[in-house]
Amino acid sequence: MRAPDRLGHVLTVSFPAAAMGTNCYVFARERGSECVVVDPGIGVTDQLFELLGDLDLKPTAVLLTHGHLDHTFSVTPVCGGQIAAHIHADDRYRLVNPYDQLGPQLRGMLEQSFGKSATWREPEKVVSVHEGEPLELAGLTFGVTHAPGHTEGSVMFTVDEVPDGLDDAVAATVNQSVITGDVLFAGSIGRTDLEGGSDAAMQQSLRTKVLPLPDSSLILPGHGPASTMARERVSNPYLQALQGSGA
Repeated sequence: MRAPDRLGHVLTVSFPAAAMGTNCYVFARERGSECVVVDPGIGVTDQLFELLGDLDLKPTAVLLTHGHLDHTFSVTPVCGGQIAAHIHADDRYRLVNPYDQLGPQLRGMLEQSFGKSATWREPEKVVSVHEGEPLELAGLTFGVTHAPGHTEGSVMFTVDEVPDGLDDAVAATVNQSVITGDVLFAGSIGRTDLEGGSDAAMQQSLRTKVLPLPDSSLILPGHGPASTMARERVSNPYLQALQGSGA
């Protein structure tokens, strides 16, 4: 079988946040260019700014896969007063004060770990994203797919490019990257029992938004390792259950 034509390579860097293992991603055309930061979570600012300096990258936008604090904790210091945070309209309210959505135990843990930095200030510039309206940022095009279930406004961002530095065996089989946030993980899916979550909405999103993804998709999740849609289709029990039911 012939490997799919690869549409290109893009400089992609990822690293886990200091708490909850949230993956923060940076996308850029090349060193010394503008870049897009995705899901700047808890305690990432020092490492992120060092990385941006080392690669001479200038952030031009922040994309948020959803509004949970472990994905948005550092959005305001990363955005400053010049860069817009992009989030689905249905999760826009979560940027007003996400601490209101925390239980006392988690809030206490964050304040103990980060002190005054655990206070919240809403980003000055916020742009609502909508399905079917692609974003042209830093020389890249990000498709937007609304996939509620984990939260009302959870989205997946698709880039018709793949990262530099992939293992050759993986690079030969993928031609697009899908940032799935907490919709789809390697071998699992996001929980639906938090405020704003819905198992029915998640099942619908998996049926109509995730399963139709081509096997040539590289899956870049909000937590844990990367995967491919081909691998998840045959190994993820949540997707297998839907396929077995005739979805």
